[in-house]
Amino acid sequence: MTLNERIGKFYDQSTPLWLEVWGEHMHHGYYENGEVGTKTHTQAQLDLVAEILKWGKVTQASTILDAGCGVGGSARLLAKQFNAKVLAVTLSPVQAANGRRYNEEAGLTEQVTIEAKDMMSLAGTGEKYDLIWSMESAEHIADKQGLLNMFYDLLKPNGRLIMATWCHRKEPPTLEQSEQKLLGKIYELYHLPPMVSIATIEGFARTAGFQAIQSADWSDIVAPFWKAVIQSVFQWRSIKGLLKAGWPTIRGAWAMRYMTSGYQRKIIQFGVFQATKK
Repeated sequence: MTLNERIGKFYDQSTPLWLEVWGEHMHHGYYENGEVGTKTHTQAQLDLVAEILKWGKVTQASTILDAGCGVGGSARLLAKQFNAKVLAVTLSPVQAANGRRYNEEAGLTEQVTIEAKDMMSLAGTGEKYDLIWSMESAEHIADKQGLLNMFYDLLKPNGRLIMATWCHRKEPPTLEQSEQKLLGKIYELYHLPPMVSIATIEGFARTAGFQAIQSADWSDIVAPFWKAVIQSVFQWRSIKGLLKAGWPTIRGAWAMRYMTSGYQRKIIQFGVFQATKK
């Protein structure tokens, strides 16, 4: 089974449980005080989108690509906020089907299109966008230089890239064996190719041709998310949902302890990026 097939299957099986427990936003939350319990899970996730848009100084966009959209939570939010047309893609047919259902419920079927396809297949299509939004999906792409090259090509002149992705800590010093072991567990259980550092992604963006590149490490304000997820797993409906979802989802839930440890040990970083095509 290819990496893309494994990713698609993982999200096909785990998405129904996530939607039942957490809802339509499938990404970290924003905890400005570093603590869980000061806001609802949904509000924390909405706040993350709002804060990244604020940090990226995104004030308008008519055409948007949501690359790695989950069930389209961000796509619908962006469509409404900017009155934009959005193409959103995911590897999971289950996510795409649920996303289209959410579109209908929100009255956004004319503005938001959700397709089950590999985001890398968009290369060379000729479509151009004002904004490319990539929220916690680039970590699934092995060829990250190719991804940044494609994003650059898909943008209109003066178009913006806003991306958040999982990274490992800065090198040097070289990752120690224990750090590599922890990362290896996360790669295996979440179907990821090896991560890179924030600085490495910045380099890929420069090579692709982007300008005005900025990055930041938001690890401390998103790491509490994993405590919230772990707490939610021990609700009875979540336990039943895990058993129903099957072994791959159970293994994914087990991986949460590695993510928590990775943040605590400063091995994993939550990188956010903004860049412009001139």
